Order: sequence, then C-alpha cells, then structure tokens
Amino acid sequence: MNRRKRFEQVMNHQQPDGLLVDLGGCPLSSMEGNSDKKLMEALGITPEKDDRVYRFGDVRQLDERMLKALDIDTRSVGDLLHPPESHFRQISDTEYIDEWGIHFRFTGLYWEIVESPLQDATLEELQQYRFPDPDSIDPRLIQSYVDRARYLYEETDYVVCANHPVYGVFELGCWMCGFEDFLYRMLAEPEFVHCFFTRVLDYQLRVIDMYYKALGPYIHYTSSGDDFATQTTTFISPKLFRELVKPYFKERIRVTKQLTQAKFLHHSCGSVYSLIDDLVDCGVEILNPIQPKAANMEPWRLKKSFGDRIVFHGGIDTQELLPFASREQVEQVVSETIETMNKDGGYIFAAAHNIQPDVNVENLMTMFETAKKYK
Repeated sequence: MNRRKRFEQVMNHQQPDGLLVDLGGCPLSSMEGNSDKKLMEALGITPEKDDRVYRFGDVRQLDERMLKALDIDTRSVGDLLHPPESHFRQISDTEYIDEWGIHFRFTGLYWEIVESPLQDATLEELQQYRFPDPDSIDPRLIQSYVDRARYLYEETDYVVCANHPVYGVFELGCWMCGFEDFLYRMLAEPEFVHCFFTRVLDYQLRVIDMYYKALGPYIHYTSSGDDFATQTTTFISPKLFRELVKPYFKERIRVTKQLTQAKFLHHSCGSVYSLIDDLVDCGVEILNPIQPKAANMEPWRLKKSFGDRIVFHGGIDTQELLPFASREQVEQVVSETIETMNKDGGYIFAAAHNIQPDVNVENLMTMFETAKKYK
C-alpha cells in the first residue's frame, strides 16, 4: 500500500497496514543545529556545506538523500512568509529586528528575544502600531512553493505538508509584549488582547488566502504553531483560552479549510491535555508534538481519552530518552509507543519536537531502525 493510502487510514482512525513515519514534514518535526549532519554521517552520507544561520521560525529543508535512506513518508513545502514592507532591519550577522518589530539576538543555537515592541503599550499605541503588509509578499516566492508542491503531489507518493505561513495569535502576543506583560493583560486588559488578536487574525487571513489558494490543491496536511502550555500546565486557564484565544484560532482554521482540503496539524509544546477537546472543536485534526514527559501527556492516556477523535503526531521523548537513554531503552520505549498509539490508526510517528544537537546519534538511529520494523 502506498504512503498516501496509509495516511488516509491514519486520518480515518482505521488500522493502517504499517507505520507512517515523519521527519521534517513540518517545521516542528525537523532538526536543529548540526544534528542532521551527525545523522547523515552515521548513514554514510556526506553532508553538503551549509553555514547559513536561519532566522527565528525558519527551518531548512532536510537533505533528500537522508530522507530516502530513512524511508521517510512525508515532505514539506512552503515557509513562514516575511512581508518586505515591515519593521525588518538587519543589525548584524547575529542580531536583527523582524517584520513585527521584535528584536532578536542569536546565542549560538537559538534566536532569543531581547526587546518586545509593544511592552507597556497603551491601547491607542497598539491601534496605531504598524503591522507587516501582506500585499508586499512576492507572488514569485509563493509560486516557487507551488512548483515544489505540484511536483511532489504529481510525481511522488509522499504525503505533502505545507508549513504554516504565519505565527499563532497567542505566542505572537507574548513575543510582542513580553510574556509577563501579555499574560497580565489577558486578565486585566482583555480589550487590549481582543484588539491585538483581531488585528493579527486580519493579517493571518490575508496571508493564508494567497498561500492556500495557491498551494491548496497539492498538499495533504498543513501545520500551525502556537504554544499554549508549559511542562506542567497551560499558560492560561481553559476558561480564559475559550474566551480570548479560541474564537480567533477557530476562525483561522475555518477559513483555511475553505481554501484547501488538507488536514490541519497544530503544534503546542507542553501539557495541553485540558485543551484537547477545544482544539478538536476548533478543527485541529492532528496534534503535535506529544511531549510524553509533560503532565498528563503520556501516550496511553492520550490514546485512551482522545484516540478516536484526533490524530497524534510525535511522542518520542527528546528531553531525556533520545539524549541520555541506552540503546535498549530507546528500542523499548519506541516499540511501546508505536504499539499504543498506532492501534486502530490515528498516529504519525515522529520525535517529540525538532531533534536537538544533544541527541545521541546512536539513539536516533535506533529510533528509526525500530520504527522501520513496523512499516
């Protein structure tokens, strides 16, 4: 059976004829730093030289030779879109201001926020603040994504994912105001938050209209990212999520589904157990990354509670298991996770977030070797 038929079985919660395996199919199942080079070397593949430092939110395409060697079932197209008419300004090789006016500094592996442009802003200042102009996005860039998507869709049997072109509303608020400032406003100044979310949603809808109208016919699923949780609980209560975040998130998904038949994957780190019912109601069909060390996010618990209503993506721990466990432990956990999550469909195999440079390459090889036994 081909990969796409298996994807259909997974999405329909039917027992698939094998395991669907993802690496780099979306920007939240990829590899960070030099982790891909180490894996390629372990596979006997000479990495191509790539010394570029990718901006925050951008993820490089993984080497096709590596994906084929690992028999990966997914391929990605597209990227976050950065309108040229914006606040963007390059300060140095390791420092820039992005299109939203957020000041980033590179610390060796990650870009960290050093200044949030709307921190302590008044409602009037928010209303007057200049957002990026979607109309300045070069249509030739989107056409290049379409060309790749059409090729993958028509000439291969890979499952094609369109990377999300916009940030999520909640985390963008935290970045632009600072976490403490924005979380405070969600309780004390909801009118500020609604104004911000309304403006962000308007931006999102204008971008996704041009993006999915073009890519929509050639993709099988698409991604979004918005971190709603910490390791132990959600950033805000489910009640506040339903009042402030959910209406905007749900509308984004509704409009996306008008533009493409692709399934909708959402990424949120941490313990989102208490929000999963709401995510399903919003239209989320695939939940990523399933961090098994986060509170209430154990594979067995998720499968028992929600296994017939949502597809799970990820689940192989990158915090402790892959960096520090023995080969035998990795093999055991991977096998147990697959047997739990892949029963009756509803599971796409992947690591619980992007592979970090501290991951033991032997353990990474073991993860994929074990998964291959189930394909």
